[in-house]
Amino acid sequence: MSQMIAHYKLADYARFRTQFDADAEDRSNNGLSLLQLWRETDADAWALYQIGDAVKAKAYLDGAAGVFNSQAGVLAAEFHFVETA
Repeated sequence: MSQMIAHYKLADYARFRTQFDADAEDRSNNGLSLLQLWRETDADAWALYQIGDAVKAKAYLDGAAGVFNSQAGVLAAEFHFVETA
């Protein structure tokens, strides 16, 4: 089972959350299914995704996610692909 843990550094959590919710269909169409979203602070959020299609997910992260990041006020993002051990 492949999953991805994402860490987002944010300018504003409320802006991020609005855009994050609006981007759900695009993420889903690109092999990413949200399992959990955590808010650490107003400047940090973490997400756990189930990966349905790793190739599509990586292509999304390399391309369309950049548009999401700019609209959502994401200052930096880290993505870690993991598997259950």
